Amino acid sequence: MIETFEAIARNYRQNEGNVISLLQDTQEAFGYIPREAIDYYSQTLGIASSRFFGVVTFYAQFRMKPTGRHKITACCGTACHVRGADRILNSLRLELKLKPDEDTTKDGEFTLEQVNCVGACSIAPVVIVDKKVYSKTTADNILKQLRALKGPSHDEK
Repeated sequence: MIETFEAIARNYRQNEGNVISLLQDTQEAFGYIPREAIDYYSQTLGIASSRFFGVVTFYAQFRMKPTGRHKITACCGTACHVRGADRILNSLRLELKLKPDEDTTKDGEFTLEQVNCVGACSIAPVVIVDKKVYSKTTADNILKQLRALKGPSHDEK
């Protein structure tokens, strides 16, 4: 982990980077921003940790918790909302057994992310599963995709 932090910090110095790009590189490497990364960069680069936390908490793209192996992004913008995004989101939460304050399943397999808009209003409602876009979808269609990812033995665990 430290070796990765060192490489990212070295790239930051060499390319006169900014805090956002440093955090993007970190999230790309780990799938989230580990607390240890912020501590390391703060100490190594002489930047207050509050600056990192300010950026991480301001921009929705950053996460400080690990994500599941499969990422599901449900658009809840106006066009998607009008076309049933709430039903889709509720169905996904039930299928994944996620409590209202949870976004990642206990087994670490799935993360459900709710976003305000993915910019694809003409094909609403939109759900993205592992970077594959499902357009004009329904709860039934998405649950079918989700169950295929789970596989036949998943419910037996």
